[in-house]
Amino acid sequence: MIIKITKKTAGLRLDKFLASSQTIWGKNQLSRSQIQKLIEKNVIKINGLPTLAHAWLKSSDIINVQKILAKKNQRSQKAIPKTAPEPKIEIIDETAELLIINKPAGLIVHGTAGDTLADWLKTKYPKIKTIGDDPDRPGIVHRLDKEVSGLMVIAKTQGSFNHLKKQFQSRTIIKEYTALVHGQIQRDASTINFPIQRSSAGYKMAALPLTTKGELTNHGRSAETEFRVITRLINYTLLKIKIKTGRTHQIRVHLAAYGHPVVGDKIYGTAKTKRQNKKLNLNRVFLIADHLSFTDLANKQKDFKISLTEELKNILKIVK
Repeated sequence: MIIKITKKTAGLRLDKFLASSQTIWGKNQLSRSQIQKLIEKNVIKINGLPTLAHAWLKSSDIINVQKILAKKNQRSQKAIPKTAPEPKIEIIDETAELLIINKPAGLIVHGTAGDTLADWLKTKYPKIKTIGDDPDRPGIVHRLDKEVSGLMVIAKTQGSFNHLKKQFQSRTIIKEYTALVHGQIQRDASTINFPIQRSSAGYKMAALPLTTKGELTNHGRSAETEFRVITRLINYTLLKIKIKTGRTHQIRVHLAAYGHPVVGDKIYGTAKTKRQNKKLNLNRVFLIADHLSFTDLANKQKDFKISLTEELKNILKIVK
């Protein structure tokens, strides 16, 4: 099925638009979670290209829906019971208002039915279902990419959610990461501030030049990533990274545009770095959110740090 986006329907999120459209699915109406899973499997595309569930629709976009596969997927979901093991999520700290976790690599924060952090939260903390702005993201105020691990704060009360949300909006929350990148970076520290927008490929982001013909670009969203060198190796550099904005794939996009893709990145790496990644046999991105600092409802500063996983430590032992 082909659906053309008009000016009237432009500006909506892809998954929300499809979930609200009765004419597409008929009697086999799909939920947002089911639609998001189909998007991940490229059953649903925009302009013939893979896309993301939260892609914003533009006038004249063409949505390609393989309707038969979508129905088949829905039937198979009903027929096959969920047998996936519970994800191994480490709880770092917990209070009546907050939950601090260490999200493992390979776990999606929200969007796909049955195997997300959001599903785990709703199962383990049933009362959290009503917390937040979106029932599909209970208590969740920020996210990490699927193949990235590290610290996340989850709100257990609406008051805490609102308090954390304000801190993220005002950019007062400290979020720091450790990353291993390809190549040797010569500068001890720098800031990358290329604007970011969704690429024409749909399923990834793109960094834009700051200026066009001598004038500041008016495209994309502002993004700022600070880094400092921890260790220089022959072919790699270990970095400490601090972000002031939280754009989709920001760190990975910025470092790739800077000429030093993150190790293990299958989306933003070059042909050469992807070959190097295969030799390392790393099934994730070498990026970990290892420092998180914010204030709780009593305005008390909360500060959390974690170490690299054993898998990432082992990679550091073999790279040069």
